[in-house]
Parts: sequence; structure tokens; C-alpha cells
Amino acid sequence: MDLHLIIDNLTNPALLFFFLGLIAVCLKSDLEIPQNSSKFISLYLLFSIGFKGGQELSHSDLDMEIGWSLLFGVVLALMVPLYTFFILKKKLGIYNAGAISAAYGSVSAVTFVTSVSFLDTLEISFGGHMVAVMALMEAPSIIIGVVLIALFNKEKKERTSFSNLLKHALTNGSVLLIMGSLVIGFLASDAQAQGIKPFTTDIFKGFLAVFLLDMGITSGKKLNSFLENGWFTLLFAIIVPLINGCIVAVMSSAVTDSIGNRFLFAILAASASYIAVPAAMKLAAPKANPSLYIPMALAITFPLNITVGMPIYLTIIKSISF
Repeated sequence: MDLHLIIDNLTNPALLFFFLGLIAVCLKSDLEIPQNSSKFISLYLLFSIGFKGGQELSHSDLDMEIGWSLLFGVVLALMVPLYTFFILKKKLGIYNAGAISAAYGSVSAVTFVTSVSFLDTLEISFGGHMVAVMALMEAPSIIIGVVLIALFNKEKKERTSFSNLLKHALTNGSVLLIMGSLVIGFLASDAQAQGIKPFTTDIFKGFLAVFLLDMGITSGKKLNSFLENGWFTLLFAIIVPLINGCIVAVMSSAVTDSIGNRFLFAILAASASYIAVPAAMKLAAPKANPSLYIPMALAITFPLNITVGMPIYLTIIKSISF
């Protein structure tokens, strides 16, 4: 592995702001990002990456690779919760297993955005359709997680209707915004896109740094309650994402030759949702413990991926590229 790549990643200003947030919590500082500002920044990041992805897609040839990429992303979102559920069920019970498996089958938009910034820094190109792949991977894992809970749950009265679940997953704010921005970016002409470039591109990394500062503060506050649950969840949150990312870094070569696209596939497979899935599980599986699946995704898997995960996946991809 390229040690220089890891060092460059760990000294990235956006990532260092994440660690600053963690340090602020450890020092019991009153540093915080106002909730309204945090929500605006998260909406901005989704809007920006969606719009730019749509622009990239509009300049791409709509070929079989894009179709296979979309299908591959959906298959990943279906397979990960299927195998992780049975690993988790015995130790954590049906409800927690369903919620956690859904989180790890789904994706983290913030991890994806951070990865795009990582690729931009290294001047590695990727296809705009990868934004659509990310958006499509949100809902399937949520549905699989709840279906598994329903299949193994003996308390029939607590089952959630499939239509309500599907509607909730597809109309989730983050999914709707990223898909809508993608379509708008696809329809916009180059001249129209250039008009809002200062907003969609020039200030992107600054907003990302502030958002990661907020994520560091949030992660630090949730870490203690998570660690009280023992070693099993900690190891799962570390080992499973790395396995998923490394396997997909290799498997993705069957779908695309693009280093950037393969890297993003690996990140999507390794990431875990801490926004869309908790919102859905609050409705579908209220007995699942949020102090488990949210800190696992946010406080462990998220920093793992953006520190050592990204260099590992990129090294694997480059080592088997021809």
C-alpha cells in the first residue's frame, strides 16, 4: 500500500476538521454547529453532488456499462443485508439485526461526497451515473431489512405494510434531493450550469469541512453509549465494511474498467447509512435500538472509511487494473 497516500488522506483539511470535532467532545468544549446550519449544509452537499453528477451524466454516452452499474449497485444493496442479518441475529436479536443489516446494506451520502472530494484531489475521474447508483442503493436494503424482521418475527401485529415502507424509502428527503438534483443537472445546459458553478463547485470543499466538523462532534457524543454494548458490535463495524469494500474493489472490475467508478463502488459497499435507515427504522422497527445502529455507522464505520478505508480500496483497485 502507498503510505504517502494514507498520509495525504489523514492530513486532508476536511478530515482534520472531523477529528477536531471529536477532540472538542473529549475536551467537553461547547463548540457546536447550529442544527439549522447543519441541516442546510447537508442539503447543500447532496444538491451539489447530485447536480454535478447529472452534468457528468449528460456528457456521458448512455451505454451498457451504465445499465450494468445500476444493476450491480442494486444487487449489492440486496446482498449485504441478507448475509449480515444472519451474522447479527444470534447475538443481537431480530430487530437489531434487521436495522443494522439495513444500515450496512444502504449507503452513506456523506461518505460518498467525501470520496468524490478524495478523487478530485487525486485527479481521478468517475462517471456521473455513480450518483444515480448511490441513490438507488438507499431503498432496497431498507426493504430487505424489514422483510427479514417480518419473516423471523413472531409478533405478527408489529409488521409494517410493504407499501408504506416503500413510499417512505423512496420519498426520504436525501433520496429525493439527490435524485432530483441529478435530473436537474442532466437537463441543464453547460451555460446554465456555469452560471451556478461558484455555488455548486467553488465552495464545496469548505462546506464539506464544516459538515465533517459537525459529524465529528455528533460521533463523539454517541461513541460512549455505543462502546457500552461490548466488543461484538465494535468488531462488526470495523471488519464487515472493510471486507465488503475489498471484495467489491475486486468484483467491480467485471462491471467497469474505470478506477474512479470502481473506487466509488467499493466505498458504497463499505459505507453504512446513518440518515435514511434510522428514519425508516423508527417507523418500521421501533424495537430496534438506535444507540446501536447509529453509532456503529456514524462513529465507527464512517471515520474508518474516510481514514484508512479509502486508501486501501484504491490500492487494491490499482494493483489489479490492467
